[in-house]
Amino acid sequence: MPDKGLFDIHCHIVPSVDDGASSAEEAYKMLQMEYRQGVRNIIATPHYRLQMFETPIETVEHQFLVLKQLARKVAPDLHVYLGCEFHSNMEMVEMLRSGEVHTMAGSRYVLTEFSGSTKASYIRERLYSLLSHGYKPIVAHIERYECMRKDIGFVEEMADLGALMQVNADSIIGKDGFGTKRYCKKLMKQDLLSFVGSDCHGTKERISRIGEAYDYVSKKEGDSYANQLFIRNPQKIIADAQRRKVR
Repeated sequence: MPDKGLFDIHCHIVPSVDDGASSAEEAYKMLQMEYRQGVRNIIATPHYRLQMFETPIETVEHQFLVLKQLARKVAPDLHVYLGCEFHSNMEMVEMLRSGEVHTMAGSRYVLTEFSGSTKASYIRERLYSLLSHGYKPIVAHIERYECMRKDIGFVEEMADLGALMQVNADSIIGKDGFGTKRYCKKLMKQDLLSFVGSDCHGTKERISRIGEAYDYVSKKEGDSYANQLFIRNPQKIIADAQRRKVR
């Protein structure tokens, strides 16, 4: 697959910190798979979830340095950044401010996860809290949440509030069923999506299909829209991070 300079903003590729890459060897193979998919920029997003994934930030940062070294071995133009998939809780803002949990590549963007059955009122409350404190929440794999699947008007409401929506590549191309694929198509038609991520966890199951998803979106919605989801919008995350470093 040719180099398109694609981004993957959601993947579990940092070795030995969550339920993703189990070793440096597996992380290396995952990086190779991403590269073959046309990905050149990766925001690694290890899980943080209370009482489930609470790997100390020092360990995450050390393992991310291992990942950076592996990326250099794959190709000099493969860039990796550190983020987090942050499962929502009532202390999110405090944890972000203290640096206990990473934002996306050091930007104001926060990849925010909920449970599938989470009520709309709780999602609204948590997203509003992040927005009111200057963060830019990206709602991870919105196709998984019952309240968003059943009521696209709620998705519109959250988007109008300022939240950004991400779906998984597998969902876009139909690997998670026809109903999910149709839902993603509806989101695209209503211009409610901002990002597509692989959410890859390994080399055999839940693999990266970013390039395949890009080709599908490009065919159905045009190159410009595909570039918006897979390149231009992710570039805004990196640009925001760079502005924060300059301050």
